[in-house]
Amino acid sequence: MNATFVGFDTLKRSVSMLQVLERYELLNRLHRSGDNLSGACPLHAGHNKTQFRVSLSRNCWICFGDCHRGGSIVDFVSLKESVGIREAALLIQEWFGLQPNSAATERNSHPRGAIGSGAERICEPAPGAMVNPPLGFTLARLDQTHPYLAARGLSRETIETFGVGYCANGMFAGWIAIPIHNAAGQLVAYAGRWPGPPPEDKPRYRLPKGFRKSLELFNLHRALAVDGDEPLVVVEGFFGCMKVWQAGQQRVVSLMGSMLSPKQEELIARAAGPDHRVLLLFDEDEAGRKGRAEAQGRLAPRRKVQIVRFETEGMQPDQLSAEELRSLLNL
Repeated sequence: MNATFVGFDTLKRSVSMLQVLERYELLNRLHRSGDNLSGACPLHAGHNKTQFRVSLSRNCWICFGDCHRGGSIVDFVSLKESVGIREAALLIQEWFGLQPNSAATERNSHPRGAIGSGAERICEPAPGAMVNPPLGFTLARLDQTHPYLAARGLSRETIETFGVGYCANGMFAGWIAIPIHNAAGQLVAYAGRWPGPPPEDKPRYRLPKGFRKSLELFNLHRALAVDGDEPLVVVEGFFGCMKVWQAGQQRVVSLMGSMLSPKQEELIARAAGPDHRVLLLFDEDEAGRKGRAEAQGRLAPRRKVQIVRFETEGMQPDQLSAEELRSLLNL
């Protein structure tokens, strides 16, 4: 194996997920629809034929099943071969004959539409940008049968897709743990939701110290795997996002609050899709209306923005049934 490494960026520009999947003889197991591939996950031998998604134009993948992982070609090979990231990169370099001195040639020899453009490379942070580092652990044995999840109207499929569950031990003991991923599908944090009205000494939600929610959009990695012709729905909360997803609108993200940060603004603008449609579905209260107006003012010059309002004061998307949400969003 060539010990000289050409660099991660060169690898990702030069080799597509299509080529990697073809090398593993996996393409015949996946269904193609436009820019996307879907099928059972080849990493954990899954059976659900919609849990593994590949975006060809963005050159990234995600598993909504047991893996709860996603990322680039390097991440895929790393998991498939059970090796580290550097070893995976060296394998790709060897398989596809990439040479350290051919980076400029490689950059232009594999045209794949929008790969490399600023609007599409959402999975790649800008050099020197502040990021939430991926976690080095996962919370094991979360109870996905806890009655609070059913009380919030979540189906079994939604619970499994989002990986939420009651945590009995560790840092979130006594809380519902909600995994948060970055745009590339890397787990960067857990949020905690107290299951029911919290005691006086506890908030409804808690986030780990040091995690910057302003740098992420909850569910963005899943939304990016959905057909970009659909509008991107933006909500405030975790459960509102999960309920909208469950109702059939899977291009949905959450701000994890009512105010839009500059980084979230950029992520929304870049993820909106070719027709640049954004639907703002904020809570119908003072904070929600204020956040909605500010988000509209900042996004409207860049994208086509539509406001979706509730008729009832205090209403939130997680309080509606799937049928009511579909009607509200014209699905």
